[in-house]
Amino acid sequence: MKFFIDTANIDQIREMQELGIIDGVTTNPSLLSKEGAEPIEQLEKICEIVDGPISAEVVGLTTEEMVKEARDLSKIAPNIVIKIPMTKDGIKAVKILEKEGIKTNVTLVFSQNQVLIAAKAGASYISPFIGRLMDNGQNEIDMLRESMEIINAYGFKSEIIVASIRNARHVIEAARIGSHIATIPFAVLEKMFKHPRTDEGLDAFLKDWEKLQDKLKNQ
Repeated sequence: MKFFIDTANIDQIREMQELGIIDGVTTNPSLLSKEGAEPIEQLEKICEIVDGPISAEVVGLTTEEMVKEARDLSKIAPNIVIKIPMTKDGIKAVKILEKEGIKTNVTLVFSQNQVLIAAKAGASYISPFIGRLMDNGQNEIDMLRESMEIINAYGFKSEIIVASIRNARHVIEAARIGSHIATIPFAVLEKMFKHPRTDEGLDAFLKDWEKLQDKLKNQ
């Protein structure tokens, strides 16, 4: 499974990229706004760090507005992917953009029906927001599992990006199901590295090593 990082923060992206585990980046207007920088310049910086797909979202609501924004955003770098909302106008935009060779990521997806529609429209990526489903008391894992079954059953080209991840367990469940990609917040990625037993084991090894060095010095 590919790992994308869900952030527009340059330091966070660079840190995870240096570890060699990041395959792409997803951003949205909210994440870009948090950084306080000019959005296009921020996206350009991100593209300089990561070679994989970088999702940049349109803010227009009509098909015409989305297509115009998408064409402009796609000029930033060859690896830019355009995030399009799961609406009728959005799906129309996806059809147009994909025919032009501009990759799309259908976002704000919350149902299996929406996954099927986005896949039929030819979206490069589809992003189910499983965390928000969980927040609403719905079974996010069943929705994800059935979405993957739909994609696999018909050989759609679309890749599923598991989005709105709330915890490390979500990443494991996504991997077990065979999801193509998980886009993970920096804080969750940090937690995935850690386990108390790892720290305990490392501490014990170092203490034993120090005891041996002291013993050797006193011989």
